[in-house]
Parts: sequence; structure tokens; C-alpha cells
Amino acid sequence: MKQIVNVVLGSRSYAIHLGAGLLPQLGVLAAQTLRGRSALLVTDNHVSQLYGETATASLRAAGFSVSRTVVPSGEASKCGEQLFALYDAAKQAGLDRSGVVVALGGGVVGDLAGYLAASWLRGIAFVQVPTTLLAMVDSSVGGKTGINLPSGKNLVGAFHQPALVLADLDVFTSLPPRETRAGMAEVVKYGAIRDAQLFQTLEEHTAVFSRPWKDLDAAGRALFGNVIARCCAIKAEVVAGDEREETGLRAILNFGHTLGHAVEKASGYGKILHGEAVAVGMVAAARLSARLTGLPAADVARLEKLLVQLELPVRAPGLAWADLRAAMKLDKKAEGGVPRFVLLKQLGESVTGCTVPEEVLAEVAYGLGE
Repeated sequence: MKQIVNVVLGSRSYAIHLGAGLLPQLGVLAAQTLRGRSALLVTDNHVSQLYGETATASLRAAGFSVSRTVVPSGEASKCGEQLFALYDAAKQAGLDRSGVVVALGGGVVGDLAGYLAASWLRGIAFVQVPTTLLAMVDSSVGGKTGINLPSGKNLVGAFHQPALVLADLDVFTSLPPRETRAGMAEVVKYGAIRDAQLFQTLEEHTAVFSRPWKDLDAAGRALFGNVIARCCAIKAEVVAGDEREETGLRAILNFGHTLGHAVEKASGYGKILHGEAVAVGMVAAARLSARLTGLPAADVARLEKLLVQLELPVRAPGLAWADLRAAMKLDKKAEGGVPRFVLLKQLGESVTGCTVPEEVLAEVAYGLGE
């Protein structure tokens, strides 16, 4: 069953189309939304083999002139070298101000292609077609685009909202189990920061959310789809209230990310998936919350137990505290080298902009690295 979640941003508003079997509708939906008919489809080598032809055929059937360009899969592609290669591809595709970039892939492709769209000719339209759970509930919605630098994650980027998001749940049949588990970390995040009932639903149905999509019955798939839609709706609400992180509301979406990004960098990008690192970061943030913002110990235990049941890591052994702290200093949310944390008062209620005493931060982070 198809669901539509609207992101309300005035002239930048757009719809998230969510459901099974939607990819063949990409061209029709794009044609209804966009005025231009010149498209550059950006994907990675893995997704291209699975869904590249379907997406290309759908766009061409709707009247689009389509060029397809493929980047290597993995976090390493979210870099300046690949970005400049995409600029060449955009030139070869003849993309003018009415052209569109279509991002077909996970968060890396979405962020990279989105920044291409944000910066090519000072900004052209783009469409997000996420092919991972993490991208569906997080990176494809909200307009954050960018690339990594060797010194840190997402240090170069821009806010650039998509014109359309199309999330076909059938892509989960080809998604590796580890990628699905990593995406569940962001799902848990939404419950922790904004929706205690969602968190409880995840606790009550861990058997559904830890099972491969192909093994789910109709009821399980419907539940999963409803949870994804709820996550998208939460992000849409937050983004509508603070599109460019000016009031502080949008910062709640960074729960678990301050230490999570540091874990990614200290371990070497790609060795620990983003969602896995966020899971570790959420445990750290919950323990800090118990020390600083009154989060009940029982809620800390519930969060950690749920992550374990979803087969997500809650520790990152072998990482030196000095490396983690150095990475946090360069985090884009840091001010004057001092990291800012999103902490919890209780499950479903978060507080942003929190500073943490160095000795407490070191103690908690070291405990997760043992």
C-alpha cells in the first residue's frame, strides 16, 4: 500500500512516496513534478546492476533524456574526486538549469549527487530514490547534501531540498542483512528523540524488524512500512520547523552522531557502517544523559537492550580515546573544538546543545571501547 508523507517547506515543499513496487513509477512521478526533461542518473556500481535499468527505462518512458553515471560503492566515494567527476558527467549530459539529478542509491550516493545538484549551475533540481533503509528514513529527507574530507565527515555541503523522494520497499529484498540492521539504528533514534510509542513498538516487534524482508508476511511488511513512514513523518516535522538548523530543533536528529561520526573516522571510513557507529554513539549519549540530564537508568537499559536485540553494536572495541576525541573536535557541530551533544530527558524527549565535562566524556567513551 502506497503512503505519501509531505515535507512542508513553502516553495521547497515535496512529497515522499513510500510503498512496494514504486520504482517503475519514477518517470511518471518525476514528470508530474519537474519541468525539465534532461536527467543525469547517479548510482553506484552495485545498485546500478540491480535497479539501474528499471530506473532508466522508467524515466525514458516518461520523456526524459537520461544519462547514467556510476560511482564505486562505499563511503570512500563521498569525496571531492568523485564530485568533480560528476561535474564532468553533468556537462556531458548537457544538464542546464531545467535539468535534474536523480540519486539512485544509499546515503553516499544521495549526499554526493545532492551536492552535485546543489552546486551545478548554482543549483538544479534533484530526485532522491533511496535504496537502503538508512537512506529512506534519514539521508534522503531534509536536504542535507555534502562530501567528506580526510579530516572529517560532511564538512563540505549545502542544504538543497529534493523535488521528490521515491522509496520502493521492494529494494529490501536485495539489501544485505548488515545494511538493514544499520538502518534500524536510525529508526531507533527517532523513537528515542521524539516518539516513545514508536520506541515501544520496536521493542514489542523486534522479531519483525530483525528478520529479512523476504521472510516477512503481509502483516510484517505492513508494520515495517508504517514504521518507516512514521520516521519520515518525524523528520518532515523537524525539518519543517528548522530547515537550516537555525533554532536548534533540527539538531535533535544528531542524537548518537557526535560520537558516532568519531567512531566512523577513528576506525577508518567504511569499516564500521554509519548506522553501526550511530548505535554505539546512542549508547554513549544515553549514558551521558543518565549522568547529566536525568535520563532514568531503566531507559538507558531499554535502549541498549533494543539495539542488542536488533543485532547492532553497542561498543566499539580497540579505538583509542585520543583518536575519538580528536575526531569530535573537528565535528561540524562542535563550537570552539568543544563537541555539542543531543541528550535525553526520557525516551521520546531530547535536549540539544549539551556540553559534557571532559572527564565524564572520556570515562563513558573509554567504557564503550573496552
